[in-house]
Amino acid sequence: MIGLVSHQFVYRYFSGSTQLKLRPNRAKQKLANGEIVTIISGITHPDDIDAVGPLDFDGIWLEGEHGATDASDLGNLTRACDIWGMTSVARINMNEQGLIYRTLDRGAQAIVVPHVNNASEARNVVEGGKFTPVGKRGMFTSRQGLGVPDYFDQANSQSMLIVLIEDIVAWENLDEILATDEIDVFFVAPSDFASSMGHMGDNQHPDVQEKINDSLARIIDSGRNAGALATNENVAGYVEMGVRFFMTGAGPWIDAGFKQFIANAASTKRD
Repeated sequence: MIGLVSHQFVYRYFSGSTQLKLRPNRAKQKLANGEIVTIISGITHPDDIDAVGPLDFDGIWLEGEHGATDASDLGNLTRACDIWGMTSVARINMNEQGLIYRTLDRGAQAIVVPHVNNASEARNVVEGGKFTPVGKRGMFTSRQGLGVPDYFDQANSQSMLIVLIEDIVAWENLDEILATDEIDVFFVAPSDFASSMGHMGDNQHPDVQEKINDSLARIIDSGRNAGALATNENVAGYVEMGVRFFMTGAGPWIDAGFKQFIANAASTKRD
């Protein structure tokens, strides 16, 4: 009851004389300015978002395709992102319009849609992620829009759409996918890409790397934003290529840090 009363009080308060502005989408703004965007994945709890907030990542990747994040989690997860001014980037598990706009309704500022392999599938992302006249997103005020009187006028300019290029057929159809307006990032995902080429588990196979680099180069040459999975080893080369949107997983960094600590402790000589 306390939570319900508090929510209703806040809603009435902000729907009255006080008018709010829609929260800016940090990652989208930085891309528009030609800046580098860094997103961290592997964060699954609001407390952990608070813990990494001071590190100054631009956004948190909320994993709803291969992870446990679902609609009931998104309210608190995206609120934690809001506190730190980080973009909430939610990956969903299928290219379905209702799922796209429900995820936005729950507070996500960006949507990641897997296995977008042709222009029709790319257009479906736009139709689910944008209000009329651009798309067909169902008319509902997102959590991000509470107290914002012109939310529907602003939402299209702030919502962020990311499509995953992760199949060889997407590489074959890349030119038509890139011709789709309103998509902010074309993210080349290596693992499924390798599998689709018959090299399951071998992302570094020369043929796979050639197609990944070709995809990134074509995205950049078309004037669109390219996204890539980044590590400490490859990020500099991708930046030099012109990639501007990076996702990195927390797991490898935690693994490396813990192993280094254990090694340092074990190798230190005692008096």
